[in-house]
Amino acid sequence: MKPTRRTGSALDNAEAAFKAVTSKPVAAAPKVTAPPEGKEMVSLRLDRAVLEHFQEDGPGWQDRINAALRLAAGLE
Repeated sequence: MKPTRRTGSALDNAEAAFKAVTSKPVAAAPKVTAPPEGKEMVSLRLDRAVLEHFQEDGPGWQDRINAALRLAAGLE
């Protein structure tokens, strides 16, 4: 059996081996997804009575507030 012949210098081979072991793989760019309907998170101060009114019916109270604000703004 014949020994395999190496090409390039020992330094080039060593550098290539080093880079292969120490280089981080190129990761795909993270997918940036827009919030549904272009919604943004905000901080808003509401009267306790207003908040309780919208929370009475359980989950979805933030969507109900959004719908009421859209109606008040004339967007519906």
